[in-house]
Amino acid sequence: MARYTGASCKLCRREGQKLFLKGERCYGNKCAISRRAYAPGQHGAQRKKLSEYGVQLREKQKAKRFYGLLESQFRKYFEMASRKKGITGELLLQILETRLDNVVYRLGFATTRAEARQLVTHGHFEVNGKRVNIPSYLVKVNDTISVCEKSKKSVRFKEILDVTGSKVVPKWLEVDQENLTGKVVALPTREDIDLQVQEHLIVELYSK
Repeated sequence: MARYTGASCKLCRREGQKLFLKGERCYGNKCAISRRAYAPGQHGAQRKKLSEYGVQLREKQKAKRFYGLLESQFRKYFEMASRKKGITGELLLQILETRLDNVVYRLGFATTRAEARQLVTHGHFEVNGKRVNIPSYLVKVNDTISVCEKSKKSVRFKEILDVTGSKVVPKWLEVDQENLTGKVVALPTREDIDLQVQEHLIVELYSK
């Protein structure tokens, strides 16, 4: 399974905003972008005027990194969204939000999306009673996501809930923290997605 293995904080600094890739660290004073709010590298502090293409590229990179995807994966989701009826940019974000690893993170069963991906890959979750170990699995309305019975006894999940217990779960999801289960009650709308990105610029970039 291909994935980015470099420094997460550099990605946030490059995009100029917090992408919340390192869980609790992103909320504290150790957050790299709070201390060095400029792009990484020797000339990162220099302000550069972006071209139209550069602005579109940055929006795409921001969304891609927020969900922890590589280019080929992200492009596949864009093509999937473009075949559907509706606003392509919003449909793209909706598809990305319904990835199983993202849903696990949104439910508070992982502190970061990277951790959610790892937990799913290791077989700790079930969808509608069947074990699913594919992070890219797309959930649907009325799907139930739950931690496997054996995994519920894991100390790690207790530690995760200690961190995420007060986290606000999006209204398109329902969660039962006591039983470590969640349910998709609706598909997410643009208002439900807290990603500060101009998705129409991504559509313009891919439409060239």
